[in-house]
Amino acid sequence: MKVMKNLRYLSSLMLFAVLITAVSFISGCNKSDSVTGTSTTVNDYITAQAVNTSADGSNSDDNEALGTQISDYDDGGAISDHDGDLTPLDSLRRYGRRITNVNVNTNITIDNDTLKTVLVTRTISGNFVIIGYIGGVVDSVSKPYTEVQKRIAYFKKIAHTDEPRRDWRLYQISMVDGQTTTPQAGKSNIVMNKIEIYNGATLVVTLNGPDFTTNLFTTRFFSDTHIPNFHRGDVLHVKVYLNSNQTDQDIVAFHWARNTFGFHREPFMMTSNTVNGSTFDRIYEKTFTVYGGHHFGVGNGFISANTKASLWNNDPSLFSSTCAGMTYRVRL
Repeated sequence: MKVMKNLRYLSSLMLFAVLITAVSFISGCNKSDSVTGTSTTVNDYITAQAVNTSADGSNSDDNEALGTQISDYDDGGAISDHDGDLTPLDSLRRYGRRITNVNVNTNITIDNDTLKTVLVTRTISGNFVIIGYIGGVVDSVSKPYTEVQKRIAYFKKIAHTDEPRRDWRLYQISMVDGQTTTPQAGKSNIVMNKIEIYNGATLVVTLNGPDFTTNLFTTRFFSDTHIPNFHRGDVLHVKVYLNSNQTDQDIVAFHWARNTFGFHREPFMMTSNTVNGSTFDRIYEKTFTVYGGHHFGVGNGFISANTKASLWNNDPSLFSSTCAGMTYRVRL
């Protein structure tokens, strides 16, 4: 009888172990399914990739440009141009954006088994900080503003493993198209219509507006020829074609991507001004060198166009800016 009891006890233990193993297996399968293999989860992964940086954070992956968009754009406050303090007039020394809050909205506009397209809208709040002189005395003003930036990311399916990180890769990335919405709408005053970038005397890319999200760049995984590549020391010439309703000259500048050596901003010069009814068609140009301290990898460069009153008037209600941002890579 004692032997029979022991056998029953052992049988019960074995049954209990089998049940625990089965429950663990089922639980493990459920956990896996909750992470991978479902359309909702894939979309969550795609959405996260369209907003965040890539895992390694090395600036070598094209995904980095999606996550560093705001840090590449944020000046951190008033800064000088690359050539030193601003001196076109005696009243302006430094200016720059200080971003205080970013709200991100994503919308998957194309959703099928092989292609997903994500519209990323970032609503930026911050202050436009200006330091200058009034009557020979240093003064400063902080202009609160809101800006909306839009960008589109395209993802393609490359495998069938039921793990989104293995199955989906960033395929194309659009330019950034942005404008202030308060205190003044940017495009109600200045509309950028086209940007041309020359490397030496060779036209390497033409970017068409006024909606710059229509300009797409294929990532390195699918093709290494589409995201513009530059090298330290390359001499670039950039032309910006815009339409403005301002009688004063607009302030146009190129903003380098953020890096450990600080910010560089290159001011443009107006080279053409043609009356177009009640507005003006203008061309701004600048030749500059990719500086020796520029980090290697991908980043976002921005061209901004501001009304003169945005920088040269201390009234906080006068700030109107448009911008276009482009992913580029600096290589060895």
